[in-house]
Amino acid sequence: MNRWQAVVVTLGVAALVSGCSLQGGSAGTSGKAMPAPDGHNASVPGLPYAGAPKVNDPLPASVLSGDPCTDALTPDQVVAAVGISVAGHREDLAEIGPACSWSNQDTGGSVGISYTVNTHVGLSGVYANTRPKSAVWRQIPDVQGFPAVVHAGTKGEEIPVGFCQASIGLADSISIDVSLTLGESKRSIEDACSLVPQIAEMTVATLKAKAGS
Repeated sequence: MNRWQAVVVTLGVAALVSGCSLQGGSAGTSGKAMPAPDGHNASVPGLPYAGAPKVNDPLPASVLSGDPCTDALTPDQVVAAVGISVAGHREDLAEIGPACSWSNQDTGGSVGISYTVNTHVGLSGVYANTRPKSAVWRQIPDVQGFPAVVHAGTKGEEIPVGFCQASIGLADSISIDVSLTLGESKRSIEDACSLVPQIAEMTVATLKAKAGS
């Protein structure tokens, strides 16, 4: 069993939903939108802010220049994430950037990945806009060396069952959102916020490999 097959076993055929903006994602920049950077921290004065951690070893913005449906996960990783080989469905988010989702119609699970490139403030936008209103907010260990948080729901409302989203800063000015909806059989027995970092690890590993190619 390889590491991606192990993810399938652990998640019970999980999947991500790319409804980042619908779940209180990183749309909006609290008036601190910056000119489009090249992905290197030295060119982005004023970042990070709102308590967001600095990205010490950033990736170039070019890693997010492609199609997330083909660049964010390899075919084997898609199978590991949702349990079947399925094409991604492009669902770009105007205020955030390109996005893609992969769904398993049999289990009800899905995986979604969005590139937060249009705000130009990376994790700072998530800390400024999403953190104050999230029902669940947890800083998690770095994902492939990059700072990350998981979050879900809205304060004062019922926490969504089987759903969670991870936001990972790839540079001070760019980040990605990886959202996870568990298959129906797992939603009441597994914690999506504990499992979504596994999908995030796969995604960032693939993007790092792209940067090195």
